Amino acid sequence: MMYDPELVRPMRAELTEIGFRELTDAKAVDAWIDDPAATGLLVVNSVCGCAAGMARPGVRMALQHAHKPQRLATVFAGQDKEATQQARSRFAHIPPSSPSMALFKAGKVVDFLPRHRIEGRSAEQVAADLKAMFDRHFAAN
Repeated sequence: MMYDPELVRPMRAELTEIGFRELTDAKAVDAWIDDPAATGLLVVNSVCGCAAGMARPGVRMALQHAHKPQRLATVFAGQDKEATQQARSRFAHIPPSSPSMALFKAGKVVDFLPRHRIEGRSAEQVAADLKAMFDRHFAAN
């Protein structure tokens, strides 16, 4: 069952307003991931409380950090079914969860923040995890 587009509009806007590109079909996901020269953060967005209270605010805080990916994109679980399935197929070795965040470098997942490391934590803790990921992979960029 897909969520009502009006219901998720503000949840989408929390990311698009800070520079995230919405990927709504498989072709867009592949094109975004397969850019070999760019780094990126892909957020699997969700309607759940941990997305609202921890994931999206944590992402916003983390992007204030000195080291960060070049590109930002999002798919919305429960609404962008094709895009979400395609994104998850690109990190199929990781159990599906939403919200979650995949860090890409040269078209490959180099780090991942699954729901179980988001849920039950504060936005500040999620931001700290993301900043540590950014430092591990982008500090030399």
